Amino acid sequence: MSPQHEEEYRAGLRMARPPAPELLEAERAQLRRLASRAWPERSLGYLKLVGPGYMQSAMTLGGGTAAASLFAGAVFGYRLLWVAPLAMLFGILMLSAVSHQTLSTGLRPFEAMRRFAGAPLAWAWALGALLSSIIWHFPQYSLASAVLCDMGDVLGFSDWKPEVVSFFVLAWSIAFSMLYGTSPRMVRWYERALKYMVWSIVLCFGLVVLRTGISDWGALWRGFLQPSIPGERNGTAGGVVVLSGLSAAVGVNMLFLYPYSLLARGWGREHRALARFDLLTGMFLPYALATSLMVIATANTIYLDGDFQARSLPPIEAARSLADVAGPTVGRVIFNLGVLSMALSSITLQMLTTGFVGVEWFGFAAGSWKYRLMCLVPIPGVLAPFFWKEMAVWVAVPTNIVCGLFLPAAYVGFILLQRKRAYLGDDLPRGPKGLAWISGMVVATAILTASLIWGVWTKGPDYVRQLVEGF
Repeated sequence: MSPQHEEEYRAGLRMARPPAPELLEAERAQLRRLASRAWPERSLGYLKLVGPGYMQSAMTLGGGTAAASLFAGAVFGYRLLWVAPLAMLFGILMLSAVSHQTLSTGLRPFEAMRRFAGAPLAWAWALGALLSSIIWHFPQYSLASAVLCDMGDVLGFSDWKPEVVSFFVLAWSIAFSMLYGTSPRMVRWYERALKYMVWSIVLCFGLVVLRTGISDWGALWRGFLQPSIPGERNGTAGGVVVLSGLSAAVGVNMLFLYPYSLLARGWGREHRALARFDLLTGMFLPYALATSLMVIATANTIYLDGDFQARSLPPIEAARSLADVAGPTVGRVIFNLGVLSMALSSITLQMLTTGFVGVEWFGFAAGSWKYRLMCLVPIPGVLAPFFWKEMAVWVAVPTNIVCGLFLPAAYVGFILLQRKRAYLGDDLPRGPKGLAWISGMVVATAILTASLIWGVWTKGPDYVRQLVEGF
């Protein structure tokens, strides 16, 4: 590679105000000191520096995850508790490879994939990230406005309308998303705010489970440790809910956003161990906790009722159905706050993703007015409660699967990059660890691809009909 191309590819994220070199050097020195310390001390030190992983968990803990968890627990009880942790484990395998590649080389990921894995895969990845962020805005706004209206009803404001509330959600989302990338301090502040939001989701659902209890401890452990795919119940196929959960855990848009959030922090080679720790503590742990608690809460109540027919359930009624499991007032508000945090965090991060697509497609500088305009591309989703008042929550399940169709191309691209010596050089994973890593990536891709093929082949016409009816 020529020096000119080397400089171009190592330009990193076009930040409006990149992190100060002296602060980054101090952080690298701290990481070198921590590398020689015992695990407990090293972990405590890492906890002060984490951030990008929480952006991923905040993005994936959205309407799609809420819908998948709702149907898993309400229709099948504890039987599908294994789905979310396994799906996220697959995601961690891929994202850890993405972090290794990005931090080892410093190359912008889209350009790296275009050059070393093939332009079709790179463009499919970026296009999938853009389209899925736009598509997913519609269910997010429906869910956010629904739970806000339900909270208003609980608090005595029964005249709140979803069509109006949706625009308040839009105003908050634009203001929050515009903060990212304006300065290194705002990047840290944004990530810290998302961290608190993610753990508030876990806390809300945890409180609901405490109020509802565990109906059958044996069934709970079997749900985690004995994977099974139940048949159809109440008009809902178990295989469809499993496929939706696999697709919701790691979206193609969050796969696009993640390496850019690493570059925005100025992370490099010394941050690789920190990045893996960040994915485990900031992404896997809160996601697994939040989804498991939501499945348990709905299994403890709605499932036991035995007649949950939610494929035609509008968002307002869904919010009330979900919130009622936690108690008439306080519990209902707590549950709604958890679901609202899921929707709001996903909306803002989807806006950031479309902005970063603009960074690569058109060469916009992050933080510029052109980048900010690109962030606004998904905002037609604000009209979802205005024109589709009766859009059922079930529509999020086929939406998960449709957006998941873009994932295999991105996964294949990163598998190719993981074995490309011209790209990674001496950082190419070798030996048993490297073999296990690439094998896990291949298995995860094969399972997801086979599941999607099965879903499209057997349920495709049904998905299209549901999406047309929903949207």
